Amino acid sequence: MTNEIQSIFNRIAPVYDQLNDWLSLGQHRIWKEMAVKWSAAKSGDTALDLCCGSGDLALRLARRVGATGKVYGVDFSPNLLETAKERSQKQYPQPVIAWVEADVLNLPFDDNQFDAATMGYGLRNVKDISRSLQELYRVLKPGAKAAILDFHRPSNPQLRGFQQWYLDNFVVPIADYLGLKEEYAYISPSLDRFPVGKKQVELAHQVGFGTATHYPIANGMMGVLVVKKNE
Repeated sequence: MTNEIQSIFNRIAPVYDQLNDWLSLGQHRIWKEMAVKWSAAKSGDTALDLCCGSGDLALRLARRVGATGKVYGVDFSPNLLETAKERSQKQYPQPVIAWVEADVLNLPFDDNQFDAATMGYGLRNVKDISRSLQELYRVLKPGAKAAILDFHRPSNPQLRGFQQWYLDNFVVPIADYLGLKEEYAYISPSLDRFPVGKKQVELAHQVGFGTATHYPIANGMMGVLVVKKNE
């Protein structure tokens, strides 16, 4: 499954941001800004962005930690990392970001290395959510926070119906037009498998996070899980 998802993300790299725009009704930038804020990253911090995709969150984190800080953007798709690197090279001043090709289930970092972390639209696609949260817990410093943003199935049946209608009638046809229909067909099953906010909070506590809160946004079609490692 991992290889299959990896090849999907390699293929969608050129239109990844465009598709996120359509998927989130143009709102994903606002939610990403919220996630960065909830991560509590500040000037001079060493921050981590997991499943960094084309670099949106990592670039936002870089602005927050400033020239004295450092950001690591991690993804398993070399094509997306290449896109992210190109985007960061166009920024002025140049952000201090290290782009790392790695699996979020087995991070190449020391324990207690990061002051803050984010993850956008990645947790839904990892093959072991608990293991991914465990690795995140391991690499965060005591007292550090992480904010994890993702799409969800809303609990409200009408909103759930709207989300499915939107995916079937808008997102999939656009993906089809771009020659990426099968790549985006995996979204519905991934939403069905994804644990609801309450379950995510439970999983975060199980791996050791002292505090875990799930904030539903966009009428429950998205949410941010904010976790904190005890001091």
